[in-house]
Amino acid sequence: MTDCLFGIDRLVADPALRAPLAGKRVALLAHPASVTRDLTHSLDALIAAGVTITAIFGPQHGVRGDLQDNMMESPDSSDPTYGMPVFSLYGEVRRPSGQSLSTFDILLVDLQDLGCRIYTFVTTLLYVLEAAAEHGKAVWVLDRPNPAGRPVEGNLLEPGWESFVGAGPMPMRHGLTLGEMGLWFIKQFNLDVEYRVIDMTGWSPDSAPGFGWPPERVWINPSPNAPNLNMARAYAGTVMLEGTTLSEGRGTTRPLELFGAPDIEARAVIAEMERIAPHWLAGCTLRDLWFQPTFHKHVGELCNGVFIHAEGRSYDPHAFRPWRLQALAFKAIRNLAPDYPLWRDFPYEYVFDKLAIDVINGSTKLREWVDDREAGPGDLDSFAAPDEQAWADMRSSILLY
Repeated sequence: MTDCLFGIDRLVADPALRAPLAGKRVALLAHPASVTRDLTHSLDALIAAGVTITAIFGPQHGVRGDLQDNMMESPDSSDPTYGMPVFSLYGEVRRPSGQSLSTFDILLVDLQDLGCRIYTFVTTLLYVLEAAAEHGKAVWVLDRPNPAGRPVEGNLLEPGWESFVGAGPMPMRHGLTLGEMGLWFIKQFNLDVEYRVIDMTGWSPDSAPGFGWPPERVWINPSPNAPNLNMARAYAGTVMLEGTTLSEGRGTTRPLELFGAPDIEARAVIAEMERIAPHWLAGCTLRDLWFQPTFHKHVGELCNGVFIHAEGRSYDPHAFRPWRLQALAFKAIRNLAPDYPLWRDFPYEYVFDKLAIDVINGSTKLREWVDDREAGPGDLDSFAAPDEQAWADMRSSILLY
């Protein structure tokens, strides 16, 4: 088996690929996981390869990935090593502004994504493409793997529910690389922009053991609470915990791989999940555990919870359905404790007039399904499955691998 080369690896190794950058002012949109296969940061590798980098852009959590939570903004700054300006796309602005746009001709996007609609690097890519189309700039995506692989899951975001965690009518688990996502954005929003994907070689999204993530590549957190491959696989489900009163494990060493609270009984929840929809538990192993968050929800309290193992012998990427699994957990808690205060009422990504769980799902349908005591697994499938099939059919024309 040949090693998988990411877009950045191919660009720094091949003068022919870099030739169109000669004489151009080049900006880089990057974060801590933007590294080559020998773990050199992309900024250093590009400069060593002779590319004229005139500006750096950082997404949510910052170029250095130092900011833990949502709605924590990064200021503009200057790079301490090379001195060029660093512009935040999660600060005073979410899109490149006139000042920052004047610093480059071509923007290289080298971001490790998680394959989930809500991960804000997806929306940042759309905003960058829209700004580039308006101002005549070129955008290149240096492609990277989707660690969650090709499976698709979740309802399509509905019109009117667009937000920074919902760029357009895509499902929660979209199964695209960021380079492919750019192709979809251009098609979906009819953008007239000079766009290029420096594609990967050797990426096999259906191959064991990584099923999307090349096993020879080191995992580096693309954001502070994305610590490993298991989290990336579970995230399309566990991210919904951010819209609830349940802890998603922030303040532990395994965030977004587990859920719990001081007042739930994990084994009872698992048993109820198995009773309602045992087929939704396929492809993973659930383990009850205790944990005590050091910050965030239920800080300092002993919580009983459930850990989702999308790894090891039980992992089957084609059977594992994290979005349904987490919805099922909500349904089990609602059945066991009908009055449980499950939905958290707080602003989510600057949306103040909608429940967070609905913003996350791009629709009220999942929450209404959980709260409807008469609704069963087939009712959720009735609205999600057609959306999933429609997305799978549509994306076939833009797949690069």
